[in-house]
Amino acid sequence: MERLIEIDQAWLLAINGAHTPWLDQIFWYISQAWVWIPLYIILIGLLLGTFGWRKGLLMVLALAIAVGLSPTHEPAVEGLVHIVHNYTGGLYGFVSSHAANTFSVALLFALFWQQKNSHGWWLLVYVVLNCYSRIYLGVHYPGDILGGLVVGGAMALLVFWVYRPVDDKLRAGDEACRPLDDP
Repeated sequence: MERLIEIDQAWLLAINGAHTPWLDQIFWYISQAWVWIPLYIILIGLLLGTFGWRKGLLMVLALAIAVGLSPTHEPAVEGLVHIVHNYTGGLYGFVSSHAANTFSVALLFALFWQQKNSHGWWLLVYVVLNCYSRIYLGVHYPGDILGGLVVGGAMALLVFWVYRPVDDKLRAGDEACRPLDDP
């Protein structure tokens, strides 16, 4: 276990140590939640526009639940990491909530989009940028990110597993209310 911790610290210091002023700015902004608000608005618009209000709102609720279920200071590396804009992101912690939240949104959106035989996997760019920014800024170990990806993926799959029967029941109710065509 000690060896894994050493590897985790080495990766953190290597990625964080390869900084430049212009990348500091980019990754600091990428790591800010407010920067992604336009993406969230677009995703909600895509769900509502593609699947309709009722199903779209159910999907938005499922996304919110998945994010809600997904949960910087470390003496061993304190003073060794490059800090950008005095941003320390709180306590170093296992798991990374940024990683868990971004991956749960991306995976759940991709699963919803798969129902339309379309691909939502382009959101992985969002996940990779967000996760890398956490290591680059020195606020999470790579192991925290991996743990966050596992938790976020598990929460997305769990929520999708619950969502599908609810969606099926709503669809069945809609079909039962339709008038039969006259022969």
